[in-house]
Amino acid sequence: MVVLNKIYTRTGDKGQTALGNGARVAKYSDRVATYGTTDELNAFVGVARLEADGDMDAALSRIQNDLFDLGADLCRPEMEKDAEAEYPPLRMIAAQVARLEQEIDAMNSDLDPLRSFILPGGSALAAHLHVCRTVARRAERLAVELAEGETVNPQAITYLNRLSDWFFVAARTANNGGKDDVLWIPGANR
Repeated sequence: MVVLNKIYTRTGDKGQTALGNGARVAKYSDRVATYGTTDELNAFVGVARLEADGDMDAALSRIQNDLFDLGADLCRPEMEKDAEAEYPPLRMIAAQVARLEQEIDAMNSDLDPLRSFILPGGSALAAHLHVCRTVARRAERLAVELAEGETVNPQAITYLNRLSDWFFVAARTANNGGKDDVLWIPGANR
């Protein structure tokens, strides 16, 4: 359980922060940038939820919780030392990815196939979900780059990859089942 009775600690005033294992790193480190971007994504999901209801709101709520799990995973390097940890670190697992895939398949089954690329927009919810999609892609790129030099849970990267797909299909769903998608017209303004 987390207990926060004091919000500021002054420990980061000189540009460093603590990772989940207690190590101090620069606030601009690749790892901090990666999990910071998942936090940014979570905030955008919160904005999207202002326009969502029913099943979509419930799904976005689950994703917000997953994104906290993901941040906890990413802020804890050195996966090989996890067995020695006093408390086992939280890691993304294949079941979280599988749930996204099931939800994507269910949403996509009600959509007509795409015959054109679509532009972000349409309904307010769809526009917010497209912002979530692009931030998820940025988080994925950062996680992949981080994995080039440091240990990153492969399921974290897979989750981000699938999540951006989820947001794309959810945006189409929010656009009246794709009927209100804004289609790209190549060269329209030449």
